Amino acid sequence: MFTGLIDDIGSIDAVETAPAGREFRITCRYPDLAPGESVAVQGACLTVRECGPGWFTAAAIETTLARTTLGRWAVGHRVNLERPLAIGARLGGHLVLGHVDGVGTVLAAAAQGDALVIDIAVPGDVAELLVPHGSVTVDGVSLTVNALPAPAIVQVALIEYTRRHTTLGALRAGDGVHLEADVIGKYVRHLVAPHLAHAEPAA
Repeated sequence: MFTGLIDDIGSIDAVETAPAGREFRITCRYPDLAPGESVAVQGACLTVRECGPGWFTAAAIETTLARTTLGRWAVGHRVNLERPLAIGARLGGHLVLGHVDGVGTVLAAAAQGDALVIDIAVPGDVAELLVPHGSVTVDGVSLTVNALPAPAIVQVALIEYTRRHTTLGALRAGDGVHLEADVIGKYVRHLVAPHLAHAEPAA
């Protein structure tokens, strides 16, 4: 479980194909990771395979590669990192599972006053879980839905702090981003789906 509050920006040092899948060596500031620990990398929960002070390796299997942008990552790629939420810690963002629901495409990124406003095209099954002023995770970052300007488009606004402390400030039109919808919305959709399917059509 994560909060969507990024605590480091790492960099891909090496990429190779291994029996465990596509394996990445990632630099970080963490001095005390342990094999088997989880780390959210661009919002995707990955398992630490090997590690040392300031680095760790993680692998992505074919299923993960098909649902994310990890297959495009190359040496030098910068990634948002977050370690799991500790029991008793403050929940400053929102409940984030580290399970990528889909890949969105940045349509526009433009300065508006003191914010960077980004419009993102999102898959339909993610779009139906978005509500104005609700929460959405973009590349691992907990953000507020600023607006829903059109069907299957979400708009978020980045404050200066977020631009400096995550990779989102570098987003440009055409970039792919990981999206995770609010888990509460997912459970509500699952619970009401059978009832909606059997509901009588309106007269």
